[in-house]
Order: sequence, then structure tokens, then C-alpha cells
Amino acid sequence: MNVREQITNKLIAAGGFWSYDEKSVRENLSDEQIIEGVLAKLDLDDIDLLFRMFSAKKIKDVWRRTMVVQGDFYYSLNRFYAWYYFNIRYPDRYLKAMMTRHLSRLTA
Repeated sequence: MNVREQITNKLIAAGGFWSYDEKSVRENLSDEQIIEGVLAKLDLDDIDLLFRMFSAKKIKDVWRRTMVVQGDFYYSLNRFYAWYYFNIRYPDRYLKAMMTRHLSRLTA
């Protein structure tokens, strides 16, 4: 079993796609959905596998577009990811700046 299948199995078992047909999920799961699902639902070992599958740049881009913009909902988790995985020196400042940028784009 390859790493993608292993992670997909764990995401399905964790209820990441509970409202979808399992076969459809397996056939249509995008890289972005896998990255977001792993960051939101799985543990550190699985996140480490994610970094073997995808570049840190791609993971960071998906994280910034999908999780950081959710503000307080994932705030503690985002602080940890910023510090531990993306080596961001001042996570609180970074997260606030990313939220401000996102909100500015929405209102422009």
C-alpha cells in the first residue's frame, strides 16, 4: 500500500468524508483535500508522512488558503503548525497578518 492510500484510509476512518461515498472519495480526492484533511484531522505521524508526499511549499500554501483563513477555529493548531512545521518566528503576528490579508482581499 502506498502512502497516499494509507493516508486516504486514515482520513476515511477518522470521518473526514463521512457524507460522501467512499469509492467516490478514493477516486476523486485531490492533493489539496488530502493536505487539508491530514492537517485538520490526523496526528503528527501522519503529518510527517504528508511532508514525504508533498513539498513543504505546497503544504504551506494549502494550509494558508484553507486553515489560516478560518481564524479562531484553528488558531491553536495554526500556531503550532506555523512554529513547528513552517519555522515561522512569530506565529501570532504571522497568523494575524494572513487573516488581515485575506479579509482585505474579500472586501476589495
